[in-house]
Amino acid sequence: MEAIIGVVTVSDRASRGEYEDVSGRAIIEYLKEVIKTPFKVEYRVIPDERDLIEKTLIELADEVGCSLILTTGGTGPAPRDVTPEATEAVCEKILPGFGELMRKVSLEQVPTAILSRQTAGIRGHCLIVNLPGKPQSIKVCLDAVFPAIPYCIDLIGGAFIDTHEDKVRAFRPGK
Repeated sequence: MEAIIGVVTVSDRASRGEYEDVSGRAIIEYLKEVIKTPFKVEYRVIPDERDLIEKTLIELADEVGCSLILTTGGTGPAPRDVTPEATEAVCEKILPGFGELMRKVSLEQVPTAILSRQTAGIRGHCLIVNLPGKPQSIKVCLDAVFPAIPYCIDLIGGAFIDTHEDKVRAFRPGK
């Protein structure tokens, strides 16, 4: 079964076409670089509206059948930053270790990383991970957490994802 991966950019301005979505494109390029197994990307750019974020995550997980959804944007402290709340609302289980590790590695780069509220959670057979909005921060965070993502997806019954080990080594116990 080919993996389907959702990439969701949460940005009022990008959704209105006021600027190009470089963050979502950075995620897609990262995935193409590190994933060895065949996969398809379902890409969305939506405004910072909690109801729409929730509906999009539900659609991608339940209807499209994504095994992984990566979001970018909406994780800061500003009033319209509601991606973590939307993620938590649609997930059955929250995996706080993802956000903790992403903040740790980001803090090594910039002191304002402490303001980030990224999280991750499980909806059915789908892992949802919130990423920051800047492309360089996205790479730092994905490099840190991606080794655990394929095994997590294995555990929840999602599609098999393998990586190019020279880029990111997927950790699977016993292998």
